[in-house]
Amino acid sequence: MFTLNEIQKYFKYRQGLIDQYVKGDMSKREYLSRNLDAVLALRDKPFNIVDSLEKGLFNYQYFNALAKECKNTDPAKTDYFYSKKDKATLSVLRILDFQGVEAYFIRVRSPQLKGRLFEIIIREYQMILHSASSLILDKLRNENVFREETRQSVIDGYINQKY
Repeated sequence: MFTLNEIQKYFKYRQGLIDQYVKGDMSKREYLSRNLDAVLALRDKPFNIVDSLEKGLFNYQYFNALAKECKNTDPAKTDYFYSKKDKATLSVLRILDFQGVEAYFIRVRSPQLKGRLFEIIIREYQMILHSASSLILDKLRNENVFREETRQSVIDGYINQKY
């Protein structure tokens, strides 16, 4: 039987990976690989029913990890996984009822993402999500949590580093 404690253990492990990446102890590629391994070790498939914040955030990580894994080899699969990640993002935002959420466009080096990629900060849970979905952008604007400005990402070094 799966427990929420297992998700919490995954997020604690993931934070350790992030800390190692920030210190320079591992490359972005190594971080992505180890995160994917951790996601798949916890569950071989995402949650079908997202009835908690933890499950929504896990699904976000699950699909994000898979999208990044096939980014340079299969654009159609990448798009599919990013669309599933966006569905998980919407689940998280709905569970939170858009409370405690702040979002804004971020500065990126990628010409394809300039003016499209935005950051969603969930401060209480210390979570940073990213999306380029116009549907999510519209919902954030409708809920008055989107700031019409471009900022440096709180994880700028990660976002703008190629892998």
